[in-house]
Amino acid sequence: MGLYNHHKSVEQPPAIVPCSDMCGVVVAVGPSSNNTSDPYKNPAFRVKEGDRVISTFAPTHITGQIQAKDLGNGLGGPAPGVLVQYRVFPTFGVVQIPDYMTDDEAACLPIAAMTAWMSLNCMRPKGEIVGRGETIVCQGTGGVSISAAQIASAAGADVIVTSSSDEKLKRATELGAKNTINYRSKPDWDNAVLDATSSRGADIIIEVGGATTLRKSFECVRFGGLIACIGYLSGKQDEAGDRTNTNLLCLKRNVTLKGIVNGPRDELETMLKFYEQKQIRPVVDRLFNFEEADQALQYLFSGGHFGKVVVKVKA
Repeated sequence: MGLYNHHKSVEQPPAIVPCSDMCGVVVAVGPSSNNTSDPYKNPAFRVKEGDRVISTFAPTHITGQIQAKDLGNGLGGPAPGVLVQYRVFPTFGVVQIPDYMTDDEAACLPIAAMTAWMSLNCMRPKGEIVGRGETIVCQGTGGVSISAAQIASAAGADVIVTSSSDEKLKRATELGAKNTINYRSKPDWDNAVLDATSSRGADIIIEVGGATTLRKSFECVRFGGLIACIGYLSGKQDEAGDRTNTNLLCLKRNVTLKGIVNGPRDELETMLKFYEQKQIRPVVDRLFNFEEADQALQYLFSGGHFGKVVVKVKA
C-alpha cells in the first residue's frame, strides 16, 4: 500500500506484524528496577495488572529529538506491530490512559494524535501550546488532520479543514472547524485560505499530501509560519510542470518546513493531560473485528475514512 523506504535505519523485513498504535490491558508484569540513573528504568514507568495502556510508536524515544536508533525500533515497521492478541512491551513503551476514554478511542492516540500534537507544538521552546489568535490548516480528514483539528479547536485556535467531500466538511465543522474548503470545487484552495485569513495566511499547515499539495501550502502559509510535513499521500515526486526549488519556496515567505515523525513519550504524557482537561474524544470512523483486519487495511487505503479505523482484537 505504500513504500516506506526513505530511512536508512529502517530495515524492510520480508514479513511483519502490522499496525503501530494500540490500547490494551496489562495482564502480567515482569521484574521492576529502582535504577533511577537509567532513563529506561524510571520507576514512574511502572504499571500493574489491569492497567489500561497505549503503546508509543518508537519505544526508545523517551524525550527530545528522535534518532535513527529509535526509528529502527518503530512498531509495525521494522519492529513487529500490535495487531496481535498478546504482546510483550517494555514498561517505557506504554503509557496509562485517562479513565474517560474508551479503549477504541484511546487506540487512536499513539500515532495520529501524537503526530498532530507535535506538528502543532514542536516549535515552541517555552513549552507553550497552540492557541487563540492562530490559524491552522488541516489537509483532508484522515487521522492526523482530524486529531489536529480537535486539538487546535480545543485550544482556541481557528481551524480550516480541506476535503473533496462536502459531507466530511460538514462533520469537520461539527468538530469545531471555523472554515472548510472543498478542494475539488476550489482547486486553488491556497487562495481560499488567504481569503479566509484576510491575506495573512495560516500559522501552521498540517501537510499530509506531499507532491500535489506542498506548493500550495507554501503559497498560503503566513510569513514566518510553519509547514509540518507528515505524509505524501499524493506521491513523493513533484509534478513535472513545477520543479521550483524548495529553498526558494521557503525563502519566499520565510517559512519553516519541519518533518514530523511522531513524538517522544514525555510529549505523549503531556498530550494525554490536555485531552483529559478538554475531554477530547478521538474520532473512530469504523470498527472492524479481528478477523476483518485485511478489510480494515483495504478500507484505510481507500481513503474513505473520517478520523481513525480501529480493529477490535480478540482477548
